[in-house]
Amino acid sequence: MGAAFGRRSDGQSRFSQWWQRGARHRPEQDPGDGERTALLLAAAAAGLPLAPAAHPDGYRCSCDRVGCPTPGRHPVSFAWQTQSTHDRGQVERWAAHDPEANFITATGMVHDVLDVPYGTGEQALRRLADEGVEVGPVAVSDDGRMLFFTTTRGTPEDEDEWWPCELDCHPETMDEHPGLRWHCRGSYVLVPPARLPGEPGLGVSWLRGPEHPLVDPLSLLDALTDAVAVAAGGAGGEADVASWPHGGR
Repeated sequence: MGAAFGRRSDGQSRFSQWWQRGARHRPEQDPGDGERTALLLAAAAAGLPLAPAAHPDGYRCSCDRVGCPTPGRHPVSFAWQTQSTHDRGQVERWAAHDPEANFITATGMVHDVLDVPYGTGEQALRRLADEGVEVGPVAVSDDGRMLFFTTTRGTPEDEDEWWPCELDCHPETMDEHPGLRWHCRGSYVLVPPARLPGEPGLGVSWLRGPEHPLVDPLSLLDALTDAVAVAAGGAGGEADVASWPHGGR
């Protein structure tokens, strides 16, 4: 596979290197087929429900759709929500069947994802570290986003307790949420290692791997929304960060 998939992940040690250098760490080599499968199985072992996704073909998508609006970023099946699984055997079969495929993880079942611009995430991570707040798995996307994996606020087993939020982001509403996106039920994100369309080597990789326990999203929201507001203010814009709930379910 060579440069086909993302950057190497080594969990906490990589996070420490990133923290000390103040920039994303790029390894000398990208993971091959074996490491790709191992990374996917690690995500599945952490309970993240996975499903096969399309992969980039240059600047195009591997799917048959002409002018695909999200090349290499969408599931291959319309039944991705019911198809998603953390079963080791199934993930191994999918990975072996299509060595080029990306994978998505369905949110709102086991976990949610708080998705922010990279600079915002970097600022929030520094604040969280200063305050001693626990941070779970974190992924970095080379299109300039940082993904914070958290416990889910959705309760699919009890529909009466569903907690609505104006920050909910679904695949079809991505462009409407340039700042903070909250991927919950009905949404998904690419799970590392994944390739992005465009220049070779662009992808999605772990900054902190899935071996780190998921944390409650509310413990991260203050730092993330404050960082979004600072970024928006610096750009001369106005940030609306008052719409998310400050209480629990």
